[in-house]
Amino acid sequence: MAHQASRTQLSIDAYLDGERASPIKHEYAAGHVFAMAGASERHNRIAGNLHAHLHSATRKSDCVAFISDMRVRIDQVVYYPDLMVCCDPADNDPYLKRLPCLVIEVLSESTERIDRGEKLHNYRQINSLQAYVLVAQDTPRVEIYRRTSGPHWQFESYSSADELIELPCPPSQITLADIYERIEFAE
Repeated sequence: MAHQASRTQLSIDAYLDGERASPIKHEYAAGHVFAMAGASERHNRIAGNLHAHLHSATRKSDCVAFISDMRVRIDQVVYYPDLMVCCDPADNDPYLKRLPCLVIEVLSESTERIDRGEKLHNYRQINSLQAYVLVAQDTPRVEIYRRTSGPHWQFESYSSADELIELPCPPSQITLADIYERIEFAE
């Protein structure tokens, strides 16, 4: 989803108050508000396939899978990740989460640089986060930044349809074929 920055700076409290009443979603970073554009059908299908898997995986756990309309706050930054899983019952704000264990972004041309740079840096500051997953739209490719211990992260990349991807919370497995079900790629 594309971003368009505001010219005026806002406090985080002013952003949070305004966002509740806004018909348009905005992300917030460094005092600036960024309007979010709508996503493509391909983006929605991929996110939907992932949410179906995560929703099923969370049914018999304390975890909840959220898709695109739930915010995550990291200090003075607020994002709307494409998908997120939260398992901590203390993370009970109905509009904003702080303790996700899994965050997934479906890459688009307009957001890939931010997803790989700023968001990667900020998401890794969340102590509860076990994995940050980037899912390509234009080719079957999934990249995972997985927390190993403390501040250390391991990078994994998957590009074969039958590869089994281990998701950490709740523990589950999914193939690229499942993620990209009903998605066609140019050859």
